[in-house]
Amino acid sequence: MPRHSPYVIDLTSGERRDLTRRAAQYTAPYRDVVRARIVLMAADGLQNKEIAARLSLPVQIVTKWRKRFYAQRLPGLDERPRTGRPSTKPATNGTAGT
Repeated sequence: MPRHSPYVIDLTSGERRDLTRRAAQYTAPYRDVVRARIVLMAADGLQNKEIAARLSLPVQIVTKWRKRFYAQRLPGLDERPRTGRPSTKPATNGTAGT
């Protein structure tokens, strides 16, 4: 018997509109588009395994974003600051040797 996620996603009309917009933005960062698609598919009743297969992602990634959206709603999909030591490499502007 397939295991169902305890994190059932019910979207408001505003959340669905925002997520649909995010998922359709071809100029947006890939991570933002994928996160929006995960939540939209979860709201449509798909299981994590099915979402992962459709988006070619590991099930663990789908589970992470479904759970985070469930707990924090739209702000949970935003990028968080990374932990660890900051980079010591100087930023480059893309022009080599000038």
